[in-house]
Amino acid sequence: MRLEIAEQPEALRRTFQELLPQVAELQAVARGTRQVLFIARGSSDNAAVYGQYLCSARGGHVASLASPSLATVYRADLDLRGVLAVAVSQSGATEEIVTTLDWARHGGARTVAVTNVAGSPLTEVADVALVTQAGSELAVPATKTYTTQLAAMAVLALALETNRPQTEGPGGNRPRGQAHGGSRVEARGHGGVPSGGEGRGGVTSGGQGRDGDWVGAEGLGRVPDAVEAMLEVAPAAEALAGRLTYAQTLVVSGRGYAYSTALELSLKLKEACYVTAVGLSYADLVHGPIAIVDARTPALLVVAADGPMLPEMTGLAQRLGDTGAHVYGIGGDPDFAAACRAVLPGPSLPEHLAPFALIVPGQLLAEALARAKGIDPDAPRGLRKVTQTDT
Repeated sequence: MRLEIAEQPEALRRTFQELLPQVAELQAVARGTRQVLFIARGSSDNAAVYGQYLCSARGGHVASLASPSLATVYRADLDLRGVLAVAVSQSGATEEIVTTLDWARHGGARTVAVTNVAGSPLTEVADVALVTQAGSELAVPATKTYTTQLAAMAVLALALETNRPQTEGPGGNRPRGQAHGGSRVEARGHGGVPSGGEGRGGVTSGGQGRDGDWVGAEGLGRVPDAVEAMLEVAPAAEALAGRLTYAQTLVVSGRGYAYSTALELSLKLKEACYVTAVGLSYADLVHGPIAIVDARTPALLVVAADGPMLPEMTGLAQRLGDTGAHVYGIGGDPDFAAACRAVLPGPSLPEHLAPFALIVPGQLLAEALARAKGIDPDAPRGLRKVTQTDT
């Protein structure tokens, strides 16, 4: 697991190189759709939560998560015309996911497969296959297959965003790829991602978006280096793991784009460390479950270094700390760090790209905590690399 965590920067570079040229193909299959329906389980489901936020907030599509049992058990007959169904599976061989994507196709949906295995059964029922380039992953807990799935989500959202009308709308949004004042920002190549006036597939390769953050291939090109920088957090993750060996239950929380990170980190702590880690959004946490956080049930909060969720997560850290609870953090700013007992640093990426790198300190923490508890994180009990559920 530790070695595969370290392989993520290069896996992301390969994946962006592979998938960015498919933007035009994605635009063609998504044309005329208004909704994105994600089909996934496990870590892939957490990647889909990131895709849900990204495709809605930036791609202009209503996005939601499917309930595969509607297809595999209840055999629901739904009209899915106008829907872009996106199935996410590391192996591309989970029968439930393949069956559900095929069900969506027969219901009239356009279909996209996201998988790490070319020629897998999932690709055979998809109009477009996004094959990530994570390489072989031997440890049962997903690491590089998860972050490369995030890359696929970002490329999909980029295709949807650049497919939208290029006119200024009621909210004052300017054309994509233009800076304030209407002048185009010059693109600069970065991280091996295509650059130049137009990226392959007709995608603007750089610029600052409507919120002053980086968009297009230039923005995605910053991601592998940011993920690589997070590997230096390993000693701090080891130290924090030593402080958490007592915890049998732990609450992990994030909001907005970082919610997906909280869910994925809670899954890693469950499967690798045998900790009852409860992944919750900020909003869900304060609506009742906050009562379980105390001196024996610590909280681990995840937040980007900027964005509208940072003040709320800082306030949550202060609120929990005032009760005597042990509050730890990943990411944030100095005010957030001051409200926590200890913080693992996060990336200097805009909020919508931060989940790529925010998860890395969490992965390092889970791996270190497993070893501190005498558990082999590569082969958790009762788990296999490919999980099959009844169809």
